[in-house]
Amino acid sequence: ASGKLTSTVFEISVAVVTILSRSHADRNVYPSAGVLFVHVLEREYFKGEFPPYPKSGDASNDPITFNTNLMGYPDRPGWLRYIQRTQHSDGVLYGSPTAEHVGKPTVIEITAYNRRTFETARHNLVINIMATEEFPLPYQAEFYIKNMNVEEMLASEVLGDFLGAVKNVWQPERLNAINITSALDRGGRVPLPINNLKEGVYVMVGADVPFSSCLREVESPHNQLRCSQEMEPAISCDKKFRTQFHIDWCKISLVDINKVVPVYITRPDPGTGILPEFGEYNPPSESLKSRNYFSDFLVTLAVPSAVALVLFFIIGYTMCCRREGVEKRNMQTPDIQLVHHSSIQKSTKELRSMSKNREISWPLSTLPVFNPVSGEVVPPIHPDNYETTSMPLMQTQANLQNQITIPQQRPSG
Repeated sequence: ASGKLTSTVFEISVAVVTILSRSHADRNVYPSAGVLFVHVLEREYFKGEFPPYPKSGDASNDPITFNTNLMGYPDRPGWLRYIQRTQHSDGVLYGSPTAEHVGKPTVIEITAYNRRTFETARHNLVINIMATEEFPLPYQAEFYIKNMNVEEMLASEVLGDFLGAVKNVWQPERLNAINITSALDRGGRVPLPINNLKEGVYVMVGADVPFSSCLREVESPHNQLRCSQEMEPAISCDKKFRTQFHIDWCKISLVDINKVVPVYITRPDPGTGILPEFGEYNPPSESLKSRNYFSDFLVTLAVPSAVALVLFFIIGYTMCCRREGVEKRNMQTPDIQLVHHSSIQKSTKELRSMSKNREISWPLSTLPVFNPVSGEVVPPIHPDNYETTSMPLMQTQANLQNQITIPQQRPSG
């Protein structure tokens, strides 16, 4: 390791095991199970890891981002979270390790990216989770703070002030910060960028003494009714938090793990539908014999083609060779029916020929149109002389053709 580990331990009349470590290179840190762990990735340190930029510029304000993952895996462990609000702010790793990770070193790969020079630097962080005798604390309370973001709450001074306020209300002998969760991870909505609104953060703390009367005031029927009506409950100790922390008392959660019934989930026996384990997969060797697909090709094409050819001959014989013909039909038809059918055809043809030669009067719509103002007469539109399909339904004076002027009589004298 190229430097020493500096950690801040919150001490509020007792030793609080929450660790705030500022490590940079290949480091070893020793957080405790069930206690909040915070690791700060400082931009100032990683700036020295990048080579000098040849062009002029403010190197102190280079945008730097971080990528963290478990060694050999694309993501971090489930209990470890990471946040970096902007490219010009420090990154923070935080989370609460569980007892099942005790004794298992966790190696986190930290990659820093300089967004101006496109240089990268990589370091490893070895997390050695230690077991504690006081884990877990039997009484746990979770507070929802509305006027804080998660990175603001992770600061040592802010978290220390909050634990101090909780200690004044709760009066425990041991008090630890167990976990911090952003409200966005609980299904909260991103606030509008107005009035300095915050995302909100959930803070879980644990103690060794039962909950104080002030914390239990929210469980009273009167306050439960106010919470159901979306009104703020009346909490006597709210003034001890109000100066810095705005707590939503309707969302407080009080848990006594001594009264929680443990649920043991047993793994069911594999049934008949689950395949047994066959070990590792052994791929086939490269010395495989070539396979002849000619027979498959014949079966795929020849069989459907033969079936189609047989069907073609059957249908062709039925349609072409089995036709009766008109003569056979007339021979099987009675003579009186043929005479009747012939007379009907002859009468139909005669009526059609007569309808073409008869003269009928033209409808009124085809008579000449008289204009009383101009004295003009528009000739009728005869379908034999005009193309009716290309003429408008209503004609105007500008479109009239072949106009006929009617001579007007002059008064005598």
